[in-house]
Amino acid sequence: MLDRFYLIIDRAAWLPRLLPLGLKLVQIRTKAPDIETRRKEIADSLALCKAAGAMCVVNDHWREAIEFGAEWLHLGQEDLDTADLKAIRAAGIRFGVSTANRAELDRALAVDPDHVALGPIWSTVSKDDAAPASGPELLTEWKRIARKPLVAIGGISLDRAPICWDAGADSVAVISDVLSAASPEARMTEWLDTARGWEARA
Repeated sequence: MLDRFYLIIDRAAWLPRLLPLGLKLVQIRTKAPDIETRRKEIADSLALCKAAGAMCVVNDHWREAIEFGAEWLHLGQEDLDTADLKAIRAAGIRFGVSTANRAELDRALAVDPDHVALGPIWSTVSKDDAAPASGPELLTEWKRIARKPLVAIGGISLDRAPICWDAGADSVAVISDVLSAASPEARMTEWLDTARGWEARA
């Protein structure tokens, strides 16, 4: 079961600040250019999350996910071309796949992922090569077709999160709305409170 709030970070250094506040679902999306730094970011993130009882998702780097004992992995469409899904499954790793259109959703479902992500829902500054925004209405269609846990991502601010949950998203992934806030800790606390409130209402 995915937590309603899904934070994506670029480095493990965020975790000692945010995990004590109640963060339960986080993805490490490291952009480190060298292999050793990337490996350290992934290993540190997994260790810190395990110690805090939080779920850590490794983005893209499936070899490191296997090596360091990750339980969750997230793959983009391009990763499906090269990822060894048999090895990933043999390691007991559950994985999600990004989608931006129906063709990508069909491709994702063909490999039977544990969840799918749809995005960007709104325009985003977090990815230079992002697909056109889909709008939250497509979440309802994706949920009906996929019949799997669904993550909404892209341009989602705190006031937009309930729109996504109402439309069928099980979890809302966030980057800049928290990490670029004047106080990431305060903003994340707002997110967690909102998610709990929505869950109680639902």
